[in-house]
Amino acid sequence: MDRRTALATLGSAGLGLLAMHMPSFSAETPQNESHTKALANFSEKSRERLLRLIKESSFSGQISAADAKAISEAEGKSIDQVMLEMLPLAKTYSRPPISHYQVGTVARGVRGDLYLGANIEFPGHSLGFSVHGEQSALSNAYMHEDRGVAAIAVTAAPCGHCRQFMNELCPDIQVLVAGKNSEKLASLLPASFGPKDLGVTDLAFPIKQINLGLPSALPGAITGAALEAARKSYAPYTKAYSGVAIATKTGRIFKGSYIENAAYNPSLPPLQSALAGLILAGSDYSAISDVVLVETAGAPISQKSVAEAILGTIAPETKLRVLSATT
Repeated sequence: MDRRTALATLGSAGLGLLAMHMPSFSAETPQNESHTKALANFSEKSRERLLRLIKESSFSGQISAADAKAISEAEGKSIDQVMLEMLPLAKTYSRPPISHYQVGTVARGVRGDLYLGANIEFPGHSLGFSVHGEQSALSNAYMHEDRGVAAIAVTAAPCGHCRQFMNELCPDIQVLVAGKNSEKLASLLPASFGPKDLGVTDLAFPIKQINLGLPSALPGAITGAALEAARKSYAPYTKAYSGVAIATKTGRIFKGSYIENAAYNPSLPPLQSALAGLILAGSDYSAISDVVLVETAGAPISQKSVAEAILGTIAPETKLRVLSATT
């Protein structure tokens, strides 16, 4: 065995060991207990309502405008206050095995729906693979096809990476941080660089459908879901439209669309978008049974290597299936 082969073998073994020792985040009783504790600032009636919602088998990190309004009225508080008091709940979905710093976020779409979000990290990989809490909540709104995001509540002031990401999707967003005055993003990101600087005027919201197709009709709900996610992707700079679908052992499918950024690095890969949805639904990496990536043939970038690297750590027995789409 030569040195290169030996190093590759050691690297693969290291990822396997890493996966074995990664913390498991299941939705069993301990998380249910943490949810109850996280909602301590709500009245019993509102707490029971929220717990009932997040325990539903179809929950996906979204709280409808009707439920949000009912909770606001029952608590006698503004929607902004409700969002801030829901941050401890959002933090329970945080997966930060590297930094151990939990971030919770709650976004409000223009329809009035609320979207939870939390940070996600992948040990053994570049920190650039991480999902920031704001990205999680905004991608949650994006995957639910809201028409935009009006406000976001965050447990701490957004970092520069997140300000740049928000500037791409919702430049007029209101930012709420506990104990501080709410501010428009423009005041947190003066002299910003964004889509207009690269000649892009057709922004991410409202979501558009890209005319993508597969060369042949491939059976399976997961294939159709991945193609649908690719069609909803936002990639005005590279035209590398792509989407991921994750199937779980219980039969649920989580979709993730690629969301690009004018500054490039804050772009959110489709697998991370889908994983954020899986986690916000209360599921766990161990539930993953199948993953399909659909991406544009001949594009200048590919999501394949990043997706394979992450899956090799969090779901090493799951093989990524990659399908090429054409416009």
